Amino acid sequence: MTDQFDIITYGQLDYAEKIYSLFALRNGPHDPALPTAFVTGGVHGYETSGIMGALEFLETRAADYVGKINLLVAPCVSPWAYERVNRWNYNALDPNRNFKTGSEAAECAALMALVAAQPGPFLLHIDLHETTDSDETEFRPALAARDGKKYVPDIVPDGFYLVDDSANPQPAFQQAIIAAVERVTHIAPPDENDMIIGSPVVADGVIEYPQAQYAMCGAMTDARFRTTTEVYPDSPRATPQICNEAQVTAVCAALDYALAHA
Repeated sequence: MTDQFDIITYGQLDYAEKIYSLFALRNGPHDPALPTAFVTGGVHGYETSGIMGALEFLETRAADYVGKINLLVAPCVSPWAYERVNRWNYNALDPNRNFKTGSEAAECAALMALVAAQPGPFLLHIDLHETTDSDETEFRPALAARDGKKYVPDIVPDGFYLVDDSANPQPAFQQAIIAAVERVTHIAPPDENDMIIGSPVVADGVIEYPQAQYAMCGAMTDARFRTTTEVYPDSPRATPQICNEAQVTAVCAALDYALAHA
């Protein structure tokens, strides 16, 4: 990993008397003359390429942006869940629905405090995720059972897609990322209802969520450019390395677009 990055310990989790330190990296002291970008991975610990992709970006490409942008990278937001291949945290809370004031999810509260302590505004935030078969076989049924609701099966999209913020849509930004990633892996097609995971497809490989309403990680900054990536590691057309490469490509495409349109 490049020695141009400083490691920040921004909190810790204390679950069942085991401590998990929370780490982020930044490419040196904040330069007020440069814009700032935020990269997050592992908000859902079981979505492996989000973590590995963030680390691979740090190891292979982050040095390309030194002197161009202030980078802040939190590669594994939920380390307890990562170790246990889990979507939720220790308290059965979904971190990607708990980035809100007074959050009961310690992972979210710590990351929000880190962001609040940064000296300048953010230009970009890219949050790295996966959609897996286990979403349908395990986690969505568990969510329905936890909340006392009926489980309604859905189709797992085969391929890469993005989740834009419906409160701040940036279609050209999203399409720039799709154009870069489709050279690495296939883009998820819509289902027979022209949807992906129950949301209308607004452009090739792009859906929208009201991210602040859902208290998602992608809404925790006021960055102009925001997106959430989703790769499909269970596809017969993908491998773990392809998924990692897709995440790195998405980060670089997002940074390049944001810098060109700052």
